[in-house]
Amino acid sequence: MGMVTIPTVTLNDGTDFPELGLGTYNLRGAEGVDAMVAAIDAGYRLLDSAVTYQNETEVGEAVRRSGIRDELIITTKVPGRDHGFDETIRSAEGSLSRLGVDRIDLYLVHWPNPAQGKYVDTYRAMLALRDEGQVCSVGVSNFTEPMLARLIDETGVAPAVNQVEMHPYFPQAGLRAFHAANGIRTESWSPLARRSELLAEPVIADIAAAHGVTGTQVVLRWHTLLSSTPIPKSADPARQRQNADVFDFVLTGEEIAAISALERGRLWDGDPDTHEEM
Repeated sequence: MGMVTIPTVTLNDGTDFPELGLGTYNLRGAEGVDAMVAAIDAGYRLLDSAVTYQNETEVGEAVRRSGIRDELIITTKVPGRDHGFDETIRSAEGSLSRLGVDRIDLYLVHWPNPAQGKYVDTYRAMLALRDEGQVCSVGVSNFTEPMLARLIDETGVAPAVNQVEMHPYFPQAGLRAFHAANGIRTESWSPLARRSELLAEPVIADIAAAHGVTGTQVVLRWHTLLSSTPIPKSADPARQRQNADVFDFVLTGEEIAAISALERGRLWDGDPDTHEEM
């Protein structure tokens, strides 16, 4: 099995950003490191992590074992408990130490936590870290249009990325349009709507059969064709390769619309206006 080449797009800060990445939630310990190394060997160049996943040490170990640090985009996220300017600077120091690297390639605010009211200060600290070279790209996760507009209005800097819940049950059309208008790259967490019946939907099966691919591949291709970077998690090398091997077929506009028509709303308890993640 050869390496898969994952194409890239250019973020609003000039960074080349893969059209598909690896989620690392629950990848921990020696098995987690092995899984990440396998993904890098398969062609993945974007690794998604967070302080709250408690696996930054494993991500760093996988990156060292890969021997291609400079080709990789390591993502981590500021947890709610570290919101605030000085707190975020300290949080970044901790992440850099656990990762064992001298820069975070993509640094995200994990949740806006609006009840705390500190996400603008947090974002300002991340921009300061970028100016110092400790962070390459600054983005957010789980932000709404008004929250994004506030960041842009108060700092003059649009996030490079907004990572949000997105899958055929929750296609996020309005938010994606706002992203496109403001040069923000969409990134999809839970892109396959895990623990749901998504992959059993007849429309997915029919489109998969028409293209000679799996339902999973159809859904991941749907994301990329909607200009979002999905970050599916898998610890299985064969599944990792299959997940990444979605760039040699194209869905028609009708097929994309049929998949998006599965919309029914959020699956997880994650309304950014009320969810508080610490």
